[in-house]
Amino acid sequence: MQEFSALANRLADAAGEIIRGYFRQSFDVETKGDKSPVTIADRKVEERMRDILESMRPQDGIHGEEFGIKKSESGLTWVLDPIDGTKSFVIGRPTFGTLIALCDGNTPELGIIDQAILKERWIGIEGQTTFNGKVVKTTSCPSVDTARIGSTTPAMFGDNPVYKNFNEGRFFWGGDCYQYGLMANGFVDIILEASMQPYDYAALVPIIKNAGGHISDFSGNDLTLESDGTVVALGDPTLWPQVQKLL
Repeated sequence: MQEFSALANRLADAAGEIIRGYFRQSFDVETKGDKSPVTIADRKVEERMRDILESMRPQDGIHGEEFGIKKSESGLTWVLDPIDGTKSFVIGRPTFGTLIALCDGNTPELGIIDQAILKERWIGIEGQTTFNGKVVKTTSCPSVDTARIGSTTPAMFGDNPVYKNFNEGRFFWGGDCYQYGLMANGFVDIILEASMQPYDYAALVPIIKNAGGHISDFSGNDLTLESDGTVVALGDPTLWPQVQKLL
């Protein structure tokens, strides 16, 4: 796994160089078919990461947000979200991140969240999660009533607004992938999200699990490339029975 970790870090470094060149600069913003925004930075970052992978690991699969899926010949698949939180990137708010995951079959085994502007990087791999090289752990939280709860937007829940079963006064909105890094560091207790794609959540799985937390779909199933798009993450796994009832 150390070989793959070095390559994942190389991908994140390359992505960060491009992102810093566009951050808080003038560029066009397009709207994709799902009505989400995309920029030239999103596309250039994914292109660069794909070029590196094609050079270093041509037999591996690639599942990227902007350029789709390349089938794996090795059983390993790299899952890429060049800029998770494009809306934040567009307005110059540094709470977006580059997501890089390596999956063995459908299971995420390595994950990176990289925030190129703040130069913050979380890596989850082989029993530990690090933040800028230092091992980090989630924190305990005895009750949902006192939990700090994050989510990107109420709109992602569609016709199933389960967040309303929780104390909405405890919510903060707009975290994207950055809130999962904060959970690994012990600052967030619960994250609820829906309508997620594999490139949105694959990298988050090793980061939360290896930091001591719980991450699954709303039914409690492990997240894979074939999951239903619902995500619940808990800094303290003992919260699961309380959260499961509310879900």
